[in-house]
Parts: sequence; structure tokens; C-alpha cells
Amino acid sequence: MSTGPEHDTTDGTVVPPRRDAEGGLLAALRETVIVVVIALALSLVVKTFLVQAFYIPSGSMENTLQVGDRVVVSKLTPGPFDLHRGDVVVFTDPGDWLPVTTPPQDGPIRGAVRSALTFVGLLPNDSGNHLIKRLIGLPGDHVVCCDADGRLSVNGVALTEPYVFEGNVPSERTFDIVVPAGRIWVMGDHRQASEDSRYHDDGKGGTGSVPIADVTGKAFVLVWPFGRATWLTRPASTFVKVPAAAAASTSSSTPSPSPSR
Repeated sequence: MSTGPEHDTTDGTVVPPRRDAEGGLLAALRETVIVVVIALALSLVVKTFLVQAFYIPSGSMENTLQVGDRVVVSKLTPGPFDLHRGDVVVFTDPGDWLPVTTPPQDGPIRGAVRSALTFVGLLPNDSGNHLIKRLIGLPGDHVVCCDADGRLSVNGVALTEPYVFEGNVPSERTFDIVVPAGRIWVMGDHRQASEDSRYHDDGKGGTGSVPIADVTGKAFVLVWPFGRATWLTRPASTFVKVPAAAAASTSSSTPSPSPSR
């Protein structure tokens, strides 16, 4: 249906009104804006409730993760899904674990664009207030270093840790702690290059452990660089024989329970 009168050229060709072309352009522009807004809104919802990308700034998790890697973190753990020993977890600094740094300064336009894209989840979070480590002990776990063979033990079971950086010992620091309720004990895979729960503890497990409330989520996939992309799964056998904390506390007087998985 025409929105204005058509008119003829000298050769008899009918020319549609210019208003139709302008109206089509405005409609296309409006649809594009709506699609972009919806996409950004969905990205924000995904980042807030489901997954978020993070950049790896240090070598504390080598060789599992290397400097410059990008990982995707599931925010459904903890939450609908439970944390497990062996998970690679991202958490906010629980209290002066990280040095105070000055972030690089972008120009006003580039900085605004970067902040906006990071906010909605289209760029990985490079902020300096998150850490990534491996979960070694759950609430109530008795974590000790080290046994006669130099291995960590959890609830009396010595661990074989294939993910530890080649040439590193499980820990150069000795400790014997019980993880407090509502907290977890974490360590980097590059044990001699990771200032983790061991370095911040008071010897009782309280100051070195991380509140579960500070856990952002579980890293489940390495997405960059593409040549090293892989799922970040829990080690198959490291913790399979470790009993639950409550079971471990009564194991001296009762038969051993089934292994906790």
C-alpha cells in the first residue's frame, strides 16, 4: 500500500515515493537496535547467572593453565551443583591475598567500550580481584602435609597428584589443619609459584581457607588459545578414595565407608 502519490517520469516509468525508502531504512535500523539490545541483555543474564569468561594472569596453575589462557567459569557451582575436591575454582580475594596494582589506563573511548563489553560478558574479566586455584579440602576435611613420602593427605588418604607442576613437591610448607565450616582449602598446581591457602593460614585453617560465599564458580573449559582448548575435568583417581569428613572423624571406631566421589 503506497504512503504517497506515485508520479511518472518522462519515459513513463512509475517512481515510488521517497517516503517508502526512508521508512524501510528506519524500520531496518530500529530492528537492528532491538536485536543488539536483546543480545546484550541476554549476554548480561548469562554472565550474571550462568557463565563468565576469565583471563589467567599468572603461572600459579601451570601446567594446567598458562599465562594468557582464557577459561569459562560456571556460576551454577556452587549453587544448584556442589563443589568437589579437585575442582578448579575462581574466587574473589578473601583478604589481601593479591598485591595492590594499578590497572593499565585505556583512552576514554576504548576504556568505556572495554568496560561495557566486560560488564555484559562479551570480554573476559581481567580485573585483579579474582584468583584461580584447585580445591583440595572441603568443609570439615583434615588436610595434612606431608606424609613420609612427601604427599598431601586428606582425611587420612594420601594423594597422588598428576596435575602438580613437573619438578615441584606437593608442598614446601608443612601444615595440619581442619577446614572450617563454610570454607574450602585451595592450592595452585604450580606449588612453588602459588601463594595459596598455605601462605595465608595461621596454622588453624581459618585465615588460609576461602569462604564458599567468595567462590564465583568452577572453571570447566579452557577456550583460548584454540590449540589448547580442553575441558577442565577433575582428576579421575586423586580423590576417589577420600572419605567424607564426617566419616573420616569416626573411621577409627567404625568400618570404613564407601569412598566419596
